[in-house]
Amino acid sequence: MKKLFLPILAAALFTIGVEKTQAQAPYKTAIGLAFDMGTGPTLWGPQIKHAFNGNNAGNAQVLFGDNHTVIGVDYSYNRPVPNAQGLNWFVGIGPQLAFVDQGPKDKTYFAIRPAAGLEYKISTLPLGVHFDWKPWWNLTNDSNFKGGRFSLGLKYVLN
Repeated sequence: MKKLFLPILAAALFTIGVEKTQAQAPYKTAIGLAFDMGTGPTLWGPQIKHAFNGNNAGNAQVLFGDNHTVIGVDYSYNRPVPNAQGLNWFVGIGPQLAFVDQGPKDKTYFAIRPAAGLEYKISTLPLGVHFDWKPWWNLTNDSNFKGGRFSLGLKYVLN
């Protein structure tokens, strides 16, 4: 577990340490619910996304479902889709920790999750929605790759 702590701490410090300037994202900070589905269990839980500067943003989520608890942070590069007000595309990556309750054989998994998707901020309401392809690349406990994972998020825009 100690070996996993340092990479996660480094990613979090990098994300927090990015210099704040005027963001090009359609909002600065939003909170909401994320739904993670596809190959494997369906998970859901709270998320927060914050635009740091220009096109850079961080996203954090805690997901629950089917004896799983997943904690993750992601970096994303965001750009507007030309001639589509409020619609952005993004790509990103981030570490995830999954705690799986398997009775006497509980397991903890460390994974890397790349993401590519679209996010839409409704211009007349403080609401946003995203959909992305977010495969699960497990690096521990019988390493494997699950390409059929997707997430859907609904967000309330704070500012």
